Amino acid sequence: MTRLRSIAALLGLALAVLLAGCTGLPTSGPVVAGERIDEQAGSVDFSFLPDDPPPGATPEQIVSGFLAAGSGPRDDWGTARQFLAPDFRARWQPTARATVDLPGERVFSSAADGSVSVSVTPEATVDATGALSMADGGSMPLDFRLVQVEGEWRISEAPDGVVLDRARFRAVFREYSVMYFDPSWSYRVPDRRWFPATNAATHITEALVDGEPSPWLAGSVVTAFPNSLELATRAVPLEAGVAQVPLSQSALAIVPDTRNRMQAQLEASLQSAGILGAQMSVDGEPVAAQAVDVRTIRVDVRPVVLADDAFGFLSGSEIEPLPGLSASVSNLDPVSVQVAADRTAAAVRTATGAVVRVRADGTFEVVDERPGLVDPTIDPNGFIWTVPAGAPSQLTATGPEGTAVALTDAWPGASQISTLEVSRDGTRLAALVRDGSRPALWVAGILRDEAGVPVGLGDREIVAALPGTGLDASWVDGSTIAVLAEDGDGEVVISQSVGGFGETIAAPAGARAIAAANQLQAVHLVDDDGTLFTQKGQTWPTVARGVLLLATQQGSPR
Repeated sequence: MTRLRSIAALLGLALAVLLAGCTGLPTSGPVVAGERIDEQAGSVDFSFLPDDPPPGATPEQIVSGFLAAGSGPRDDWGTARQFLAPDFRARWQPTARATVDLPGERVFSSAADGSVSVSVTPEATVDATGALSMADGGSMPLDFRLVQVEGEWRISEAPDGVVLDRARFRAVFREYSVMYFDPSWSYRVPDRRWFPATNAATHITEALVDGEPSPWLAGSVVTAFPNSLELATRAVPLEAGVAQVPLSQSALAIVPDTRNRMQAQLEASLQSAGILGAQMSVDGEPVAAQAVDVRTIRVDVRPVVLADDAFGFLSGSEIEPLPGLSASVSNLDPVSVQVAADRTAAAVRTATGAVVRVRADGTFEVVDERPGLVDPTIDPNGFIWTVPAGAPSQLTATGPEGTAVALTDAWPGASQISTLEVSRDGTRLAALVRDGSRPALWVAGILRDEAGVPVGLGDREIVAALPGTGLDASWVDGSTIAVLAEDGDGEVVISQSVGGFGETIAAPAGARAIAAANQLQAVHLVDDDGTLFTQKGQTWPTVARGVLLLATQQGSPR
C-alpha cells in the first residue's frame, strides 16, 4: 500500500491544532491586508512515500511492492532499491525509462524458481532524455529474477526504469520545456520533456547544456550551447529562486552574442519549472549575459471571421478590417483563410478548391490548383504549404516569389490527410492523418536550407491517436495543439501537448472549424449553421451568428 502525504496535509494539521484553542472566528474588527502570496509557494507539492518490503513476502509481493515503490523518487528511489538484492541496487537505473501503464491491467505470473513476469499495457513511455512517446497498444512483458537474501526474497534482475499509472506518473514526473531556437534565431522553440519533479532545475539544465533536441526535432532547431561546453557539476542549486548554473572553463571563450542566446534558452527553459532566472558561472565567478529578445508567437485573441461580406477581427458586433487584406479576401469567395504573422499576406482556399496567395497591396496569385487540396497554411518565411487530402506524400511549399518546392515522400504510411498546420515559429508541421484505419495527430520537424527554404520533413512523431475522424486543428501556443475531432457521440476538442497528454471536452454539435489563440480560453469554433463559439472552461457560449468562415492567425506584427 502506498501512503500519500503533502505539505497541504501538514498545514491542515497545524490549522486544526490552532483552531482547537479558539472558540470561533472573529466576526468584527478592521480588515487587515495579509502578506502577498508567492505564486510558487501557493502550489501544493505532493510526495508519495511507498512502503518498505514487508517481512516474509512472496516473490510476487516483492515485485508488486517494487513496482509501487516507483512512485517514490526521494533519495534516488531509495525505497524501491530496498526491494533489490544488494549487488543489484547500484546497477538498477530508475531514470532510464518510465512506462505509463493503464491501471488495473497488470497481470502477474510466478515460476517455481522465484522468477516473476508482469504483463502491463503501456499508454506511453518516457526515455532517459525525458521525451515521451505514445504507445502503439498491446501488452508488454516485464521479467524479474529473485534470490534469497538472509531468508527474504529480493530482486536480482529487473528492467531499468519505473512503471506508473498516469495519475502517479503525473505526480512524480512533471512536463517541462527545454528551449531551443529556430534556425534564424528569431523564435524560441519548446521541446517538451518529463523529469522527476525533485531537482527539476538540474534535470532541465542537464538536458539543455549536455543533451540534444529530441530526434524528430533535431534537424529543425538550433542551440547556442556548443558541444564542447559541459556542466561543471551535476547539481544546479537555487538561490533566491535563481538557478546557479556551473559551467566548464570553455565558457570563458564564448563570445557575448552566444552567451546572451544561452541565457535566453536557460531562462525560458527554467521558467517552465517556475524558476525565476539563471546565473551562469565558472569556478564560482558569474558569467555576464543578457537574454536576447525573440519574436513573439502570440496572436490577437479576437477571432478573425468572414460575415456579411466583411472579413476581419470580430470586436463585439463589429468587424475590424485587416488593412489591405480584407477586401481582397472577401472578393475571392473563400472557404478557408490563414493570415500571415506580419498580416501582409494570407493563404486562401477558394470555393473552386484552388489555393491563392493574397497580398496586402491588393494583388493575388494562384499557388496550387490540384484537386482535393486541404486548407493551406503559411509559415513565417511566407511559404504556403499545400497537399491533396488523398495524397499526403505530395506535399508542396510555395515561396513568396512563386517558386514551388515539392517535398516528396512526406507523411510515410498515411493514406489520408485532413489538416495541415505550420507552427507559428516555422519549425514544425502538424497534420491530422489516417494511418490505415486509425486517425491520428502527427508532427514533423521542417528541414530548411541556409536561406530558409524548406527541403524536407524530419521523422514524423505520433503525438496522439484520435477517437474518430480529425476535422481541424490549430496551434494554441508553441507546445499545444487544439484538435477538433469526431467520436462516437459527436464532436470533441482535444487540447494536446506535443510530447505529453491530451485533455478532451465535448464540442458543440456540428462544429466544423477551430482557431486557437495563445491559451485554451481563447479557442473558437464555428458550426455548420455559422454559429461562433468561444471556450469557457467546459462550456461553449455563443459569440456570434451568421459567420461564414473562421480564419486562423500565424502571429502578430513585430
